[in-house]
Amino acid sequence: MNIPDGVTIKVHAKVIEVEGPRGKLVRDFKHLNLDFQLITDENGNKKLKVESWFGSRKTSAAIRTALSHVENLITGVTKGYRYKMRFVYAHFPINASITNSNTAIEIRNFLGEKKVRKVDMLNGVTVVRSEKVKDELVLDGNDIELVSRSCALINQKCHVKNKDIRKFLDGIYVSEKGTILEE
Repeated sequence: MNIPDGVTIKVHAKVIEVEGPRGKLVRDFKHLNLDFQLITDENGNKKLKVESWFGSRKTSAAIRTALSHVENLITGVTKGYRYKMRFVYAHFPINASITNSNTAIEIRNFLGEKKVRKVDMLNGVTVVRSEKVKDELVLDGNDIELVSRSCALINQKCHVKNKDIRKFLDGIYVSEKGTILEE
């Protein structure tokens, strides 16, 4: 795969380190039976080569997976990831306050419960209230896995227990996935 300008990739024993304008991300591919190489083609462009020797169907499928992961790392260090979440409620308005310098969120009044639900974001993920849109959270970060897992943690904190979930659709759901720097 091609490596864009402004991004440097280091490969050392199946550990890939991608550095770009937004920071540095490291990912370990030691569990995959693949070879990673940095090569330069005849035009002088740097490329990342992933190959598998005598691969079964599974290992040849793993090549594309590994390339997608590296593409996500490159997008993360160049554009960053932004997920938007919306509050959904029928009667009791969900109240959320962001604490700990944008790295934690406290959810109150979910289904009128007195319980305060506290969710800490994963490393490098920030959460802010959207200024323009009512009842919207914006989660930003460089690592797509950490951003989406933080969204999942918020979503799982607001599960309706002991009710018919077809009727009680309250919760906080991901409404939009994208990058911070729009093309």
